[in-house]
This record gives sequence, structure tokens and C-alpha cells, in this order.
Amino acid sequence: MTLWFVFALMTVAAIFAVLLPLGRSGRAQEQGGPNQGSEVAVYKDQLAEIERDLAVGLIAAPEAEAARVEISRRLLAAAAGEPAAAPKSNLKWRRSAAVLALVGLPLVAIGVYMPLGSPRLQDFPLAERERGTGMARSLENLVVQVEQHLEKNPTDGRGWNVLAPVLQRLGRFDDAVRAYRNSLTYNGESPERRSDLGEAIAAAAGGVVTAEAKTEFERAHALDADDPKSNYFLGLAAEQDGRKDDAANIWRALLAKAPADAPWRPLVQSSLARVGGGGSGTVPALSDETIAASKDMAEGDRNAMVRGMVERLATRLKQNGDDVEGWLRLVRAYLVMGDRDKAKGASTDARQAVANDAERLRQLNEGLKTLGLDG
Repeated sequence: MTLWFVFALMTVAAIFAVLLPLGRSGRAQEQGGPNQGSEVAVYKDQLAEIERDLAVGLIAAPEAEAARVEISRRLLAAAAGEPAAAPKSNLKWRRSAAVLALVGLPLVAIGVYMPLGSPRLQDFPLAERERGTGMARSLENLVVQVEQHLEKNPTDGRGWNVLAPVLQRLGRFDDAVRAYRNSLTYNGESPERRSDLGEAIAAAAGGVVTAEAKTEFERAHALDADDPKSNYFLGLAAEQDGRKDDAANIWRALLAKAPADAPWRPLVQSSLARVGGGGSGTVPALSDETIAASKDMAEGDRNAMVRGMVERLATRLKQNGDDVEGWLRLVRAYLVMGDRDKAKGASTDARQAVANDAERLRQLNEGLKTLGLDG
């Protein structure tokens, strides 16, 4: 009932907004004299306001031009001491318009609302309405404002630092590369900025780690050998060059130093599985030094050494089952050795060991899924 009462008030307000001009006497609009100076100032302010609205996009160019012509005409008339021509209307016309407003407007509103409106529909919060395409449009408008600011203040390092990742998110990779370069110029060197620049260059090349991108990742690695982004992309560059063993070694070292809750762990684990965990039939549980030493051993001795290390790893995990990466290495080792039953058994033991830790269980399941044991 309250909703309909509000609608009724709105309808009455709309009707009076239409009737009020019709009831005015035309004499007030035909009077000249002392008020001409104030009229000129008002018209000038209206012209300036139209220009401001046009500049910020509140009014379209054709509408602005039409309003500009009408106000200019009135301005010229006021400046010449001639009253602007007022619409001529007789009493009969005004009465007809009043009846139409009083009767026709509510009827038209009801006729349109009843088939199309939804009076029982629950409220849709404004915050929800602004999401989706509205949010994307707002983000693009914000980017335009920041770009305009940086055109006037090109040495604003903080502005470039904020703009660059947003441009990359919008898919404007070439612009993001330029923004990252300016961020480096005005903010100084850092491994994060070098890695971000390399990532943008690779994104602009369709995901290929080009020589230019690799140079940036190498510079980031030189500044911080543990920078995860540069290490990951250097491994990706090795994989794209056909050096899968090198890629696996880089990614294994990255995982060995990574925190258990690192958000990029699943990505690196899936990449490592993609290249076979290091290739050459070598069990991923082995260190790089052990791998190098085993190359000169006889095949039987090497297999015996590998199995011995795998068994020691399995024994350690039974004593301390919190090592998710260790479980994944063990499962991968069994798969490399062709013992899928043991791999399934190890995955079951691993899930039981970390069952009380939701985060470790999530990481374990993601890693097992990349190995083809997600069941």
C-alpha cells in the first residue's frame, strides 16, 4: 500500500510540473526593462553550463548544439532590449492541455506499468546494479582519468605503478608494457617490477616467453633469486625451448622453497607434471646432485638406488605426514617406476595424513589431480 501511495504522490508532482507553466501569464515573459542585465548573465551561465556538461559527457553533442542555439537566440534578444518570444497560447488550448495532463498522464502510466512493471519484485540494491558491465565501464573510465593525469604528470611513478596492472587486466598488453617501463623509470629497480614487465611482454606475444621477456625475468632473478614469478617464467622459457629437464629443475627448486600456502603452488605443480617431473626417467624425489651422480651408474645400480630413496621417503612420510610436497613426490616416483597401485596407496595414505588440515588437503588434491589421481 505504501508503494502505491508513493506512486500517487509522484504522479501528482508530475502533473503539477506540467500544469504550472500552463497557468502562468505570458506577460511576465514579455516584460523587458531593468531585468535585462540579469537575463543576459543567466543566459551566459547557461551556455557555460552546457559546455561543461558536454565536456564531461553528461549531454550529447546534438542536444548540446540545439540548446546552445536556443539560449544564444534568447541572449541576443535580451542584449538587444527585445524580450524573447514567448509561446502564444489561448485559454482553450491551456484547458485542453490541463485536462490531458490530469487524466491522460495517469492512464498512460498505469497502462504501461501494469503489463511491464513488477510491483511485487524485491528490491535490487544499487551496489548490485553497478556490478558486471557497469563495473567494467567504471574501471575503463577510471583508467581514462589516470591516463589523462599521467599525460600532464608523466613523472608520477605511483600513477604508472597503479595503472600498469589494470591495463594488463583489461588486455591492453602493449600499453601495460609501456606503463611498466615508466614505472621502472620513475620508481626504480625491483624484482617485482622487472617480473611484471616480463609477464606483460610475454602476454603481448600470446604467452610466448620472447627473448625480450626472458631478459626481464633474468634481471629480476639477478635482483632476487627467490622471486617466484621470474623463476616460473624462466622455467616456462626453458620448456618452450625444448629443455624440459631444465624447466623441471627450476620448478622443483621453486617448490622446495615455496611456502605451503603459496597461491601459485598448483600452477607450478601442474607445469612440473606437464614436463614429466624432470624427464629422463628420473624420480622427482631425487636432488639435482644425486641425479648428476647417478648418470654414470649402471642401469641396475641406478634403479636400486632410486628405489632405496623412494622407500626412505615413504618411511619418513609415515612418521611425519604433513609434508604435502613429499607425498606428491612419492606418488610421482611410483608412477615413474610404473607402480600405479603403490601410487594409489600413497595417495590414500596422504589424504588420511592431512585430513584434519583443510588447506593442506586442498593442495594435495590439486597436486594429485595433475598427476591423474584425482579419484
